[in-house]
Amino acid sequence: MPAPSEFLKYIDGNADAFIKRLAEAVSIPSISGDARHRKDVFAMADWLNAQLKSVGVETQLVDLGRHTMDGEDLPLPPAILGRLGNDSSKKTVLIYGHFDVQPALKSDGWDTEPFTLTINEQTGQLIGRGSSDDKGPILGWLNVLQYHHENKLPLPVNLKFCFEGMEESGSEGLDDLVRRESQKGGYFDGVDCVCISDNYWLNTRTPALTYGLRGLSYYKVTVSGPARDLHSGVFGRTVHEPMTDLVHLLNTLVTPTGDILIKGVDEMVPPADEEEKKIYEKLDYSISDIEQSAGASIALSDDKVNVLMGRMRQPSLSIHGIEGAFSAPGAKTVIPAKVSGKFSIRLVPPQTPDNIDPLVIDHLKKAFAELGSKNTLTVENLHGGKPWVADHRHWNFEAAKKATKAVYGQDPDLTREGGSIPVTLTFAESLGVNVLLLPMGRGDDGAHSTNEKLDRSNFIEGSKLLGTYLYELADIQK
Repeated sequence: MPAPSEFLKYIDGNADAFIKRLAEAVSIPSISGDARHRKDVFAMADWLNAQLKSVGVETQLVDLGRHTMDGEDLPLPPAILGRLGNDSSKKTVLIYGHFDVQPALKSDGWDTEPFTLTINEQTGQLIGRGSSDDKGPILGWLNVLQYHHENKLPLPVNLKFCFEGMEESGSEGLDDLVRRESQKGGYFDGVDCVCISDNYWLNTRTPALTYGLRGLSYYKVTVSGPARDLHSGVFGRTVHEPMTDLVHLLNTLVTPTGDILIKGVDEMVPPADEEEKKIYEKLDYSISDIEQSAGASIALSDDKVNVLMGRMRQPSLSIHGIEGAFSAPGAKTVIPAKVSGKFSIRLVPPQTPDNIDPLVIDHLKKAFAELGSKNTLTVENLHGGKPWVADHRHWNFEAAKKATKAVYGQDPDLTREGGSIPVTLTFAESLGVNVLLLPMGRGDDGAHSTNEKLDRSNFIEGSKLLGTYLYELADIQK
């Protein structure tokens, strides 16, 4: 059934109020990967919980325990479980999202304050950390619920919710909760399908549905030697320097064109056949799209299919930074006593963290041994998740295709995505149901980058899409 025209008008009529609420959410710096902001992640949980209750959702905050991060014992933010509707004649949909965000500082290169939502009136961009990943999409669901609550209208389906505050840090503690509550009599018992809005269109033009995600293994490799930082004028060329060792190790991981140098990683993935390549040829995407999104003409290839496969169906290795090194302005001449390099590998089937870890650790140990260094090496896997692929012909996807056509007037692209949402596979395996990724944002939102934004049109039309999807879902045959 189509969504009521009154619902669509309501979303348009309340757009300014919805953006104001998004500004409130963005103003809470809920950075899960920074211990200094752990209290803000808890504050964000409380804020979201109150918002859900205000539109009639029955909620509970679930304690996920504690964990150790950067040597500090910390409480994990609570998961928010919610439910609305209990009609046995209706389908039951589980909605997932996360309310934590990536780190952001104005000094990182932001044009605006990261945790103040800035509205660019000319472009319609809503700029702020978390606007697209993932506070905007969560608030899109709230916009849908608010219409039904204020007008005292029942939803066309039953809804259950699972919102977490550690997705950007490996979803610590969530897998156990999902597995436990997926058992008979658990909170998620009776769920017919899952919908997640935590990804993006492939480009800036064409709405998309996503049926696959890469997994992730995130590593920290540390080299330590002297008992303290040393003066390079006194100790240079007299001792093994940790930074020199680390740079050599990082240089053994990946080529400038993206080939992974760890033996067995690239080789684990079978090449695409001609039939699979045709899927990528049909997508509305060009080299200019990726370069526009990146802000520079730096694509690895002029071949659209190769670039898309590099993003969706091949593993990638990225080096993210060095911890413990001198990085402030000026010309300090220190030899760091201890430095850590951080890098990750995005995984695709049949790769998993378990079968990739031994290859990475063995590679680094051998490379370090070849240096003949007297420093000490440690390798840690900080967090990881398996890749996921779903059946895009399932009725859950068919409902989303109809909703997309109704709201945007065009069929969606069907994509696999390069990012990772580890809990996606946990939901699929634990519940045994189809999982759909229904994106709100565009491919140029810069979710983990500076100047993250969500276009006003995507926020408003995306809210319509989420509601319309529920109505189409109610009408479609299993």
